[in-house]
Amino acid sequence: MSVNKEIKRITTETLRKMKFDGDKISMLTAYDFTMATIVDHAGTEVILVGDSAANVMAGHETTLPITLDQMIYHAQCVVRGAKRALVVVDLPFGTYQSDPQKALESSVRIMKESGAHAIKLEGGKEIEESIRRIVNAGIPVMGHLGLTPQSIYQFGSYKVRAKDDAEAEKLLSDAKLLEELGCFSLVMEKIPAGLATKVTESISIPTIGIGAGNGTDGQVLVVHDMLGLNNEFKPKFVRKYLNLEDQIVNAIGQYVQDVKSTDFPNSNEQY
Repeated sequence: MSVNKEIKRITTETLRKMKFDGDKISMLTAYDFTMATIVDHAGTEVILVGDSAANVMAGHETTLPITLDQMIYHAQCVVRGAKRALVVVDLPFGTYQSDPQKALESSVRIMKESGAHAIKLEGGKEIEESIRRIVNAGIPVMGHLGLTPQSIYQFGSYKVRAKDDAEAEKLLSDAKLLEELGCFSLVMEKIPAGLATKVTESISIPTIGIGAGNGTDGQVLVVHDMLGLNNEFKPKFVRKYLNLEDQIVNAIGQYVQDVKSTDFPNSNEQY
């Protein structure tokens, strides 16, 4: 499906209204102009320029290596392609955790240099002052709780978070704090569905789930995962809507064969 080109830009207020009206929010990642154009045209409300670019675009094992300059580059590409969706950009590891002033400066750079509409960062009480400064500067902030991939070495694995009562209570407390600090939305990753629903019902800002059940106000996936561009990555929470890896391999294999047999180009494909 494609969307009406007259539809106005999605804003943070649009998302708040969607939550109030019970309309689910769709969110996907994109890292380049072409994919952003496609994701936007298909009707996705939010495009996340995720630090997952470190994995799917650069081949790193974790999200940690990607730099602020690289995130800005990817965001610039996406903003050029997104005419309708709200574009949110991840603050990369090391740009906000320990220094609130650096967090503000990193956020300002993303907004000024990329033209994106909001930033996202991981954590709750631990980064309270960073969030406060960014919000006070007029920059929309999306929070991220649960499994926070930038803390993977602290967690030790990508297992489900907040299964015990203490961690679940902290997550709920952090969610309420993020709302109080002025975050416009919250991503919850890989937590029990019941907890995600409880958080969603406890706060007035929209929640976006990834591996958090269907009780959230919206969902997000990495676009490469849901399109089947990486057959080796098969977490439970990913629904594969296409199997593009196999289709692309077959298409390129046919191209190679046609070149070698001189079938390509044929008489209709030359001047």
